[in-house]
Amino acid sequence: MANKGPSYGLSRDVQSKIEKKYDDELEERLVEWIVAQCGAGVGRPERGRLGFQVWLKNGVVLSELVNSLYPEGSKPVKIPKPPPTMVFKQMEQVAQFLKAAEDYGVVKTDIFQTVDLFEGKDIAAVQRTVMALGSLAVTKNDGHYRGDPSWFMKKSQEYKRDFTDSQLKEGKNVIGLQMGSNKGASQAGMTGYGRPRQIIS
Repeated sequence: MANKGPSYGLSRDVQSKIEKKYDDELEERLVEWIVAQCGAGVGRPERGRLGFQVWLKNGVVLSELVNSLYPEGSKPVKIPKPPPTMVFKQMEQVAQFLKAAEDYGVVKTDIFQTVDLFEGKDIAAVQRTVMALGSLAVTKNDGHYRGDPSWFMKKSQEYKRDFTDSQLKEGKNVIGLQMGSNKGASQAGMTGYGRPRQIIS
């Protein structure tokens, strides 16, 4: 990647706003979950935004995380041994994680761009993606989630209702209050829409 100099003016304001979205407490919770989910072999990052970025940057930890949510034999991401050192290989590994996360059910709006992580443009977006992945894992409750379920919010699920034919027929006879009443209403004095204004001289 090309070295970028300091930003000025509007670029600097925008970047500082993005950096303020980063949550240190959320970082601790996500690190705890990733270590619980993948095992101690993934290590721990140094505290802070930069440490978190460096830890996830090559894509291996993220790939191990998404693989751990699948049963043995159906892991979606191939993890190279040793970890990739070339820049484009690392970015490719991150892109594989993003594809696997989307396939797992993370919505596109919750998924970060590779440069957000790789160049440190928006580490808060990386946190959002991992958070969404954790929420989905808790919601699915398929036995692959490890860690404290209270770390993530469960996503709402469909609650299907089955009504009998007689219940549906009863509902057609009731006039809901939101429909109002037409007592005393008439169209007297109404003119047709689009009629020109009458000017009398």
